[in-house]
Amino acid sequence: MCGIAGFYRSPRPPREYADLMHDMLAQIEHRGPDEAGCLLDDRIAMGTVRLSIIDLAGGQQPVLSADRRFRLCYNGELYNYRELRAELRARGAAFHTGSDTEVVLNAWAEWGPDCLPKFNGAFAFAVHDAVTDELHLARDRYGKRPLFVARHDGALLFASEMKAFLAYPGFRFEFDPDQLASLYATWTPLPAHSGYRGIEQVPMGEYLSVRGDQERRGRWAPLDLTPGPAPASEQEAVELVRGDLERAVDVRLRSDVEVGVYASGGLDSSIIAHLAARRSDRPLRTFSIEFEDAEFDESAEQDELTAHLGTHHSKLRVTDADVAEAFPDAVRHAEVPAFRTAFVPMHLLSRQVRREGIKVVLSGEGADEAFLGYGIFKDTRLLSEWDALDDETRRERMGRLHPYLAHFSGADEQRRMLGLYQQFSTEQRPGLFSHQMRFQNGRFAARLLAEPGDPLAAVEQLVAEEPGYAELDPVRKAQWLEFRTLLAGYLLSTQGERMALAHGVENRCPFLDPAVVRRANSVNGRFGDPYDEKHLLKQAYADVLPERIVKKGKFPYRAPDSAVFVRSRPDYRDLLLDPDVLGEIPALDARFVRKFVNRVYDAPPERIGTKENQAFVLLASTVWLHHWFVRGHGLNRDPLKVPLRVVDERTCAAA
Repeated sequence: MCGIAGFYRSPRPPREYADLMHDMLAQIEHRGPDEAGCLLDDRIAMGTVRLSIIDLAGGQQPVLSADRRFRLCYNGELYNYRELRAELRARGAAFHTGSDTEVVLNAWAEWGPDCLPKFNGAFAFAVHDAVTDELHLARDRYGKRPLFVARHDGALLFASEMKAFLAYPGFRFEFDPDQLASLYATWTPLPAHSGYRGIEQVPMGEYLSVRGDQERRGRWAPLDLTPGPAPASEQEAVELVRGDLERAVDVRLRSDVEVGVYASGGLDSSIIAHLAARRSDRPLRTFSIEFEDAEFDESAEQDELTAHLGTHHSKLRVTDADVAEAFPDAVRHAEVPAFRTAFVPMHLLSRQVRREGIKVVLSGEGADEAFLGYGIFKDTRLLSEWDALDDETRRERMGRLHPYLAHFSGADEQRRMLGLYQQFSTEQRPGLFSHQMRFQNGRFAARLLAEPGDPLAAVEQLVAEEPGYAELDPVRKAQWLEFRTLLAGYLLSTQGERMALAHGVENRCPFLDPAVVRRANSVNGRFGDPYDEKHLLKQAYADVLPERIVKKGKFPYRAPDSAVFVRSRPDYRDLLLDPDVLGEIPALDARFVRKFVNRVYDAPPERIGTKENQAFVLLASTVWLHHWFVRGHGLNRDPLKVPLRVVDERTCAAA
């Protein structure tokens, strides 16, 4: 795991390239604190900071093909690199290291972009072709690893994290009001969005090829949710799911350093911990968070699981004050506004993991998207059947949707929820039927903006342009939206990869193995009660996990939100109302912001609802992003802590 950065066709003098690369890589050294390297020629500068996991001694970057035509800077892990190495050797490729990086390079040299569907991994990389002067930027199929592109003063800049652009001369950050409105309403940047003008993401499963002023884009991995052939029986389905997950864990345990597991106490991470523990010749290292607030704490389940598996467990207790204090730095690593504070405890946990000597962790991320574990999928199923049901059946099914939420129990609450569901039982925005209720809450946050326009226009356009989307049934449309928006843009990024790599920890997600996702599509909804989420996963592991964990309903990972700041950091009131700050962020409606912030601080915390909590965290994170990126205080002026290895192929360095 690493971080990459570079620039192409820069008008800056080539003699400056080495210093520029040093400064850009210094901004992202946290991603790869073990080594740093760059390649320089007259047309491109590209570099890597390395977190050494595979072939610790021989995996230095950048890597060049034997004929020096192809140059690669790579961020990620290719889990099936051993199998691909054998295939490439049979085709005549030569290897000089045991690293997966060299496999990626030889695969590109052999097949070009056609190599990408062969990759099972989490990656983002840059390949430069010295013969054609073409730069290729590619990203993995589910968006596990970030890759940003910006154009500035005639140059194309690229990096794993946008903060690297702060070190390029003259580059300035500016919020994009339309993208902010979309992000506030949908809780996440959309696949190509960054939240800032002039910066884009290479979307999940896509590549960008640039040659001079010409660009070519390709989607190498469309999100295919087509159900495959159904297993003949539930027992066969259980065995197939087990087999796919075991293989997914096996390849993600390939590492030359010890691998740990995040054990949250939920079903998904418990399955991963069980599978990893069975494959370990020593007690598995597991890690979890304990909250001081019982509403968010799952430590009882964590304790039962780790005792059951006999793991070497570390638990980090996180207080409200911890979340409030760590929030600014966590936002700096997230780089985009966040709608809840749950990413901050993950930031603190990854710091603890690295302090205990672990560089790689497995997590249960992706299980809910693949196996339809979220309540939104059950909501969508019910809403799509709404008109065919009588009120008694509607109430009965509503009671099974979210048993952990108090507002779904009791006659008065059910009557209120019945009216709410009735309101969203017809499609109001084309293609967004499943998410209308969620987006309605998100639209409240958009009121913080001066000119929000239509904050759902961008996501509506996203689904309208997706081939085959209109033919999906309502639940699979909901699944597509979760994969393409919240999973890639928030869960894998802000809450996942960015918090882990802030401290040089790589996270791996077995549930996002392509074979596991395909299998989930073939079994979802075909066995058991469709309102019993992840029925097959429970059946598959009921005999090896504690009953309490298997039978526990879906409990979303959450952390306290606005109350954290009201109780622990009342000074945030002054920060968020500072007229100088508000005056420098024209995207915000200063008048509404003042009213809103005062309401949050003056009302009892229990009177602040979900949408207000989300809006508060979005606002607070936006203000800190303005500080770090727009004002530029996030620029790291310290030199790299490791020597910069330079491959210098410049011919006019003195020009």
